Amino acid sequence: MEEKNEYKNNVILSLFWKLLERGGTQGIQFLIQIVLARILLPEDYGAIALVTILITLANVFVQSGFNTALIQKKNSDSLDFSSVFYFSVVFSIILYFVIYLSAPGISKFYNVGDLTNVIRVTGLTLIFGSINSIQNAVISKTMRFKKLFVSSLGAMVISGTLGIIFAFLGYGIWALVVQQLTNQISISIILWFTVKWRPTREFSFFRLKGLFSYGWKILVSSLIDTLYANIRSLFIGRVYTPEQLGFYTRGDQFPALLVTNINGSIQSVMLPVLSKEQDDKKKVKQLVRRSIVTSSYLLFPMMVGLAIVSKPLIILLLTDKWLPAVVFVQIACFTYSLWPIHTANLQAINALGRSDIFLKIEIIKKSIGIFILLFTLRYGVVAIALGGGVTGIISTFVNAFPNKKLLNYSFREQWKDIIPSLFLSILMGISIYPLKFIIFNNFLLLLAQITLGTIVYIALSKIFKIETYNYLKNTLISIKKGR
Repeated sequence: MEEKNEYKNNVILSLFWKLLERGGTQGIQFLIQIVLARILLPEDYGAIALVTILITLANVFVQSGFNTALIQKKNSDSLDFSSVFYFSVVFSIILYFVIYLSAPGISKFYNVGDLTNVIRVTGLTLIFGSINSIQNAVISKTMRFKKLFVSSLGAMVISGTLGIIFAFLGYGIWALVVQQLTNQISISIILWFTVKWRPTREFSFFRLKGLFSYGWKILVSSLIDTLYANIRSLFIGRVYTPEQLGFYTRGDQFPALLVTNINGSIQSVMLPVLSKEQDDKKKVKQLVRRSIVTSSYLLFPMMVGLAIVSKPLIILLLTDKWLPAVVFVQIACFTYSLWPIHTANLQAINALGRSDIFLKIEIIKKSIGIFILLFTLRYGVVAIALGGGVTGIISTFVNAFPNKKLLNYSFREQWKDIIPSLFLSILMGISIYPLKFIIFNNFLLLLAQITLGTIVYIALSKIFKIETYNYLKNTLISIKKGR
């Protein structure tokens, strides 16, 4: 019993540090982005978004698949980690030179100015990313997320400061390039000194092959998922203008910050936990259920509230020049609110070692999404964003379907678990929306809506005796007491 309680506390503390890592770094990044957005133009963000998508796709080849396989494998050792480390670094260098040589052609394809040097410099993040990706795997495997918190926070402060300085000096898009590159370099350096792991002088193709047998499906799935997640931006950047792409990506940033912070933190901790319990299907179901219920309880009110306060928020933080981004914030809030169902189901499938099922459902979802994208492409950027919301609804069914058989956790049961949080969030939204007709100062309106929304949601949780509210309250008390 004592060992069980110790493990539970370790999980809770890991989640706590993961939330701090994501919340702290993304909170600072959010503030940095606000400063940069007030200085730079929407077209600067649109142009860098195109380059970032390219590098993100390349990063999938370097970082995905093997990392998840290292975490999922119960008895992974130094030989496994060292083999993946050397392979990832060498492969990232080769991939960088491919990007370096292809940069002029990529720049010409998008026809938004000469991005050749921007692509070449930003591409260096691949090499440093390959190094810290293995360090991240070590941290996830041992659930020592406090170290990740320290490194991420330090790197964000350093890179953000340099980015703002370059923006004030008038370097435009290069301010964003400097920020991205120095962030990866700083994380690599800090983790090298904080994580007590070093690659040994050993390498095994046999071990690499064994990890690849599981990891290649995750790699392909991640590639499909990443390409699909950015395909709207790719099409918008090619068919429309960098300015419109800037509004679209900036609108997506606000809800994405909240969702990746809370839901992403929960899921990052859940994968190693689920993997450890993979032989006990009943236990896995309990953990997945807790993940979905908790994520939904936290995210639903945030997404509803953000959609309502988006206009005064944009005006106050980014100025009137970013007002066209409001509609994209509202659409993205709806789309991101479905993420708890997506990610919890997918993490369960991964933890059970069914990467074959994971790959199949990714192909199905993305095929549907691409069809909807091509249909909406001719009707404008807003239609493209709405199409993403429709795809999200369909994807919840697809993601949940396998777990009815694997865990006896049906889609109907999942929605039954999250309905209370959705109901309370809607009531909260209804209570704060009329304030816009009473308060005309944007700052006071934003303050009033956030304050009232928080009070109403907590009060309703107590009135309706929502179990998740009590669970979170007791968890925070346990952390505070150090138990």
